[in-house]
Amino acid sequence: MENLNGLKRSDYCGNLRSSDIGREVVLMGWVQKSRNLGGLVFTDLRDIEGICQIVFDKDISQEAFDKAEKLGSEYVIAVKGKVRERQSKNPNMPTGDIEVFADELRILNKSETPPIYIKDDDDVSENLRLKYRYLDLRKPSMQKNLMLRHKVANIVRNYLSENRFLEIETPFLTKPTPEGARDYLVPSRVNPGKFYALPQSPQIFKQLFMVSGLDRYFQIVKCFRDEDLRADRQPEFTQIDCEMSFVDMDDVISIMEKMMQRIFKEALNVDIQLPIQRMPYKEAMERYGSDKPDLRFGFELNDISDIVKECGFKVFSDTVNNGGSVRGINIKGYEKEFTRKNISSLEEFVKTYGAKGLAWIKINEEGIVSPIAKFFDEDKMNQILQRLDGQKGDLILFVADKDEIVLDSLGHLRVEVAKRLNLLKKDDYKLVWITEFPLFEYDEEENRYVAKHHPFTSPMDEDIDKLETDPKNVRAKAYDLALNGFELGGGSIRIYNSDIQTRMFKALGFNEEQINEKFGFLIDAFKYGTPPHGGIAFGFDRIIMLLAGEDNIRQVIAFPKTQNASCPMTNAPSSADEKQLDELNIKTNCIEE
Repeated sequence: MENLNGLKRSDYCGNLRSSDIGREVVLMGWVQKSRNLGGLVFTDLRDIEGICQIVFDKDISQEAFDKAEKLGSEYVIAVKGKVRERQSKNPNMPTGDIEVFADELRILNKSETPPIYIKDDDDVSENLRLKYRYLDLRKPSMQKNLMLRHKVANIVRNYLSENRFLEIETPFLTKPTPEGARDYLVPSRVNPGKFYALPQSPQIFKQLFMVSGLDRYFQIVKCFRDEDLRADRQPEFTQIDCEMSFVDMDDVISIMEKMMQRIFKEALNVDIQLPIQRMPYKEAMERYGSDKPDLRFGFELNDISDIVKECGFKVFSDTVNNGGSVRGINIKGYEKEFTRKNISSLEEFVKTYGAKGLAWIKINEEGIVSPIAKFFDEDKMNQILQRLDGQKGDLILFVADKDEIVLDSLGHLRVEVAKRLNLLKKDDYKLVWITEFPLFEYDEEENRYVAKHHPFTSPMDEDIDKLETDPKNVRAKAYDLALNGFELGGGSIRIYNSDIQTRMFKALGFNEEQINEKFGFLIDAFKYGTPPHGGIAFGFDRIIMLLAGEDNIRQVIAFPKTQNASCPMTNAPSSADEKQLDELNIKTNCIEE
């Protein structure tokens, strides 16, 4: 192996252009591939900026040529040479008009044959990619995603700093608290039998910053939740965390949507029109079956319960009379795209969300085609078609069940149909604020109401008197920003009055002792002059995933975990040795496989 010995890189491979012809350059990077054509060796040299073709000509340097004949994939090399115009130009490469004729080559490090190809179209399994993540990260697409992540982080920091936000760190070792997902617990060696929790968010601390008079705070911060994973979830994830004093909901939304506007403009050169649309939670659920609706297409839900309450189709009428609802979506203009077999597959799809079946009406050249048409007289059928704007060429799909099941199944169905029809364009960005969330939701397992967002969310002023008497209908001063069916972030105006905060805890089923044990320090802090305040937290990883046009959040995180929260590269989590466990006063009853 050779070393640099004073050789300095003058340029990055991907940055050379026709304007550099005639210059002597020094390039360093990895060998993408090398081709020996007898008297010439052509090598594609790759670095973080791209690829440049290097030519080793024995007539220019026999020594460099001899070394070049031995080059293998992923060798690390340095070359010095002159930029020349390329004879056979490659329009598919940014550097395709030039090549570098090398007069010096240094092999800085050899490489074994990589277990995965360093190219974007490699179809190797994700588990293998994560096992060799340091190789996977050499791919241009992965480096592009991480550069985008860096760019957006800078945009956020610059914007918030310009708007008087202070970036302040909060502790990672903190106190376990109820509500939300499971905590990751950290045993304390110096306090035997006691545990820290890794923060699910800096929620309490950022509120204490407002009590402290710091006015505006932010962090791009790691958070931790021990929960089941899916494509857009990780056990450790990154938030853009913000809090502001002396604000109402309009103030928070105004500042944050301007930040989103700048992110899209500077990162993607996409113009986001302000103000961003706002939609109450109830409307979002009834029209789209989701509190994070995808607005890139139609197929809105329509309630026909009042029409079919008295009809000959007992599946519909019995459902309504038993307190449920019947709703439908109109797949306008796509009737011919769906055969009965296709519709059967959609029925199986909605069953995964608890629906018992899927009724349908087709309107084609012959008229109405439907297995349920015989149950409706002409007047009822016309009312249904009018409610759903049914016209020739449409396919109308219905679900009848409890409201929760109907909304959930149809909400997912409209997205599934849009996917099958290729209507979901990744470069079409439809943002919407969802407001007026319920403050509580009922947890069947715990047999009590739990906080829809978190227990520090303020109820709407006109609903405060319902806290103890009618919790189901208490609305929150909460707001989420959704993009194309994903929640980008959520926030709220906080409770800043200790009496109301105590009432909130009691509504959630905490007694006085539990409140003092878990949140006593926060309740105490509120007694010493707390300003009205509110904030928001955005899922930074999810934002980058959507900006990058990826479908999997692991594509934008340098070293992510798998679906079972493990790391194939480091084999984390792993067993601790007995000495460590003894120091922590921990005994396990797990049997090693």
